[in-house]
Amino acid sequence: MNSYNAIPIFVAVARCGSFSGAAQALELSKSAVSKRITLLESQLQQRLIHRTTRKLSLTEAGEHFYEHAKQVMQAAQNAEDAVSALKAEPCGKLKIQAPMSFGTLHIAPLIGRFLKRYKQLEIDLVLDDKDVDIVANGYDICIRAGELKDSSLIARTLAPLRSVICMSPDYQGVTKLEQLADLSKENCILYSYASENATWHFSNGEIEQQVKVSGNYRVNNSEALQSALKTGVGIGRLPSFVAAKAIQEGSLVTLFDEQIMPVKRLYAIYPERQYVPVKVRAFIDFALEYFGGEIPYWDTQISEKLSINQ
Repeated sequence: MNSYNAIPIFVAVARCGSFSGAAQALELSKSAVSKRITLLESQLQQRLIHRTTRKLSLTEAGEHFYEHAKQVMQAAQNAEDAVSALKAEPCGKLKIQAPMSFGTLHIAPLIGRFLKRYKQLEIDLVLDDKDVDIVANGYDICIRAGELKDSSLIARTLAPLRSVICMSPDYQGVTKLEQLADLSKENCILYSYASENATWHFSNGEIEQQVKVSGNYRVNNSEALQSALKTGVGIGRLPSFVAAKAIQEGSLVTLFDEQIMPVKRLYAIYPERQYVPVKVRAFIDFALEYFGGEIPYWDTQISEKLSINQ
């Protein structure tokens, strides 16, 4: 066996920390990955990976091989990107990961239009709220919101993400909701993935306020949260990209429109490369055009309620 052929598999195993993770990223069977690593070790006459029932770790020889293997992979990627950059038309497979709610509501409709423009492309879209390793899992682009941590990745802003406080017109509260502090007395449905999900932050441009809220329901999906609000069970904070349609239709109404909640950013994240692939550039440019910039299309529908110009 030529050891060069096993390099991508070994690198995937090292990055994922498991045969099963590498198999998923490479779209191979776990047994095929394990066999290729065993054959590589046999050819090199060196144990590269410590195998236990709980985890995998690299041996000293494995660490040395991994450092050089990464350079080989990067050189191969640069060569492929350099050739790809000469092409006028994007082609090949583009693997994208996006959060579940945003992906369902806004990325999935975008993909159809994108493929109509670029017919030589093949899209593999994965909707998942997990914060995955882009390189280890073989993604070309990941769509993410909020703070970014990995400085080895390139991030392009796609759109701002605003929030609204809303409820069903049928909600029967305990107060008249005349001031922000009244929210602390109400049944507030909470998004469990948000940091400080029980503290809502507001600003009217001059004064910043925080309100501690509580309720009888927490959920880790914004669309599920919206469904609960529509039944009239409580008050919730929703991203405008989820709530805009319901607000337009009247099944939800907004509260405290004069207040501004913290604005996050939606990013397209991709690995740093010497040459950015044409297919990656094409998708990001298309997404920027499709979403509409600082006031994306979902916000234009309810812009009068978002205090955008304050």
